[in-house]
This record gives sequence, C-alpha cells and structure tokens, in this order.
Amino acid sequence: MGTLLRGKKNSWAVTILMLIIGLMMVFPFLWMLSASFKLQSEIFDPTMGFFPKSLNWTNYKTVLDNPLFLQWYQNSIVIVLITILIKMVVVTTSAYSFARLSFKGREIIFLVLLSSVMITPDTTIVARFLQYKYMGLLDTIWVIILPTVFDVYFVFLMRQFFKSLPAELTEAGLIDGASHIGIFARIMLPLAKSPLMTMILISFIWGWNDFMGPFFFISSIDKQMLSVGLQFFQTQYGSNYALLLTAACLAIIPVIFVFSFVQRYFIEGIASTGIKG
Repeated sequence: MGTLLRGKKNSWAVTILMLIIGLMMVFPFLWMLSASFKLQSEIFDPTMGFFPKSLNWTNYKTVLDNPLFLQWYQNSIVIVLITILIKMVVVTTSAYSFARLSFKGREIIFLVLLSSVMITPDTTIVARFLQYKYMGLLDTIWVIILPTVFDVYFVFLMRQFFKSLPAELTEAGLIDGASHIGIFARIMLPLAKSPLMTMILISFIWGWNDFMGPFFFISSIDKQMLSVGLQFFQTQYGSNYALLLTAACLAIIPVIFVFSFVQRYFIEGIASTGIKG
C-alpha cells in the first residue's frame, strides 16, 4: 500500500513539474500574442496587465499591408513545399534502395553518406558559395531547395523503417511478379505514413526557420524568405516592437498549422524507425 501511494505521489510530482515546464515554454508565445494586440506605448507599460485592454488589429493591418512581408511569406511557402515534395521522392527511394536492394558497395556508400553528418554546414559556407556561383544558382530559389533535398538524416530514418518491415513482404511481391518499383509504391510507401509525416514536419520546421541559407545565397530582397525578411522588417520599423511581434505571430502560423495536422503521427513515426540492423 505504501509503495502504491509513493508511486502516485511521484506521478503527481512529475505531472506538476512537466506542467510548470510547459507553461514556461508557452509563456513567451502567449506574451508575444498579447503584445501584438497592444499599442507600442502599452507593451512595456508597467501599469498595463498581461492582456490588452482591447483587441487592436491595427498592427496586423500595417504588417499585412506591407507588400514585401507578403512576398517573403509567399517565397517561404513555395520554397518549403517544393523542397518537401522533392525530398520525399529522393529520400524514400534512396532509403528503400539501401534497405532492400543488393548492390556492390551498398554498405560502404551508406557509411560514407552517413559520415557526412559530422561536417557542419557552417564550415562549408565559402566553398558552397563558390560552387553555387559557378553553377549559376545564386539569388534563385534553387540555391535553397537543391542542397537540402537529399538529407542523410532522413535517409537513415526511412532506411531503418524499411529494414524493420518483414522481408516476406518484398519476397511475396517479387514472387507475384511485381518489380521493386511496384513493391516500393504499392506496399512500402502506404506502410510508411508515420515516418513520412515525421519527415514532413521536421523538414517544414527546418526549412521555414532556415536563416543561414537565404542570408548568404540570396541577395535580392524581394526573393528572400521570411526568416531573413524579418530582419529587414526590424530595420524598417526600428524599435516598434508591436509591429515586430505581430510579424512574428504571423510567421509561426504555418508551423502551428502543420504541426497540428501531423503531430499525431510524429511520436508513432519516431517509434517506428527504431534502430535495427
């Protein structure tokens, strides 16, 4: 009986601790949302409460009336969506090849690709800049899209999932006369819904928040992504924190939308790609 009571107390303690941590993480976003409805003079006014006295939509109108902000928003959506679509094809086919196909040097090639994650992108900025300049990709959306469509991390993740599936599925398909392309498209992909959704979620967040790529490789302000555009926005509006926080609130809407759509697959996807083989 004493052990049971101690277990319940520990459970309540963990729950309360997690609740406190959760509130600490959410509070900055709630404050940012509240401040976006306030006047500039009200944000740091100690006499003002946490919530605005009234919903002031002027900040949102000012931000949305800025044509550059809408252009950056559109650029980010287009770049991230194209990246994810191409990445899904490249990553899944590569992962299936490394997991199910037998070819000479398969393990060595995969090991070399996997070892590339030890090289941080920041250390190759200059080399990549010169390479993209030679290829004529600078100041285009493709300078952001093409380098990220083959992601070793997701190739490894999907490979582990495909290896975790029974080999009998592939053997039965081959016996029935199906090609590897047919097996991949009709059997493997439908079973990979959870890890695919995990890849979509993480790729969207990484792409949406990417700052280094567009900052170094895109020079035209009208071609910039929202992550870099917000910095120009800060230069334009100076210390007007009401407008800056409003722009930040608008910037996180797509992330919240995508996460709310795929979050139920996220934990399942991570669990289904456990390290095997």
